[in-house]
Amino acid sequence: MPVIDAHHHFWHYNAADYGWIPDAWGCIRRDFVPADLERELAVAGVDGVVSVQARQSLEETLWLLDFAARHDFIRGIVGWVPLIAPNLAAHLDRLAAHPAAAKLRAFRHVLQAELDDAYMLRDDFNRGVAELTRRGYAYDILILERHLPHAIAFVDRHPDATFVLDHIAKPRIAACELEPWATNIRELARRPHVACKLSGLVTEADVATWNPAQLQPYFDVVLAAFGPARLLFGTDWPVCLAGVGYSRWREVVEAALTSLSPTERCAILGENAVRLYRL
Repeated sequence: MPVIDAHHHFWHYNAADYGWIPDAWGCIRRDFVPADLERELAVAGVDGVVSVQARQSLEETLWLLDFAARHDFIRGIVGWVPLIAPNLAAHLDRLAAHPAAAKLRAFRHVLQAELDDAYMLRDDFNRGVAELTRRGYAYDILILERHLPHAIAFVDRHPDATFVLDHIAKPRIAACELEPWATNIRELARRPHVACKLSGLVTEADVATWNPAQLQPYFDVVLAAFGPARLLFGTDWPVCLAGVGYSRWREVVEAALTSLSPTERCAILGENAVRLYRL
């Protein structure tokens, strides 16, 4: 059974590109490259990873593909491409010519940062997502909990796509609020072509005071909503380091899943990522 971290990032830090990192998270204001992650994997017993875009640039996607060409533990890439661009097909053709293109399995846009909460409902954006689906790529949904009603309408426009929701849609964990997130997440999960990553929870809590008991209600909601066949383990490293170590996060996730069978836990810890991203 492979253990796959379905969500992490690499970056060369600079304040302009990573201005979203607050002063309190100063520990991640530095470079993070494959050698750093490889050490974490060895300690945590993780076999492979899916590297996810952190900047909205084609250059970064090519940079991630270059890493994937040199490192076998990078099993897949979630890149970025300008989905609303009239020449989207040409950009995708360029990426498909990369030597590591077989590892490019999905794309993502930072929807949570768009000023228009309904950006994902734009016709040009949806034409772009339809082209990704036609080419066999999945799409990662990065949103805040307030975007969930729009996300439901969005995924309904693409019944043949594979969607993976990042960070359980970032509920208001620091405020200990379950609603309306829980109601909306259950509705989204009724769509069988949507999966969900168990990642990013600590940084939606108070990174200094969180504890596993505070997170458990959120684990319980997504487990009941999506079931073990549509949940993926992810660390959100190095962002997670603002509040939890890499190996510790794996321990927290496994402890939250103790009610499941060994087969179900194996699915979440790796097999679902292999299947959904076609690694």
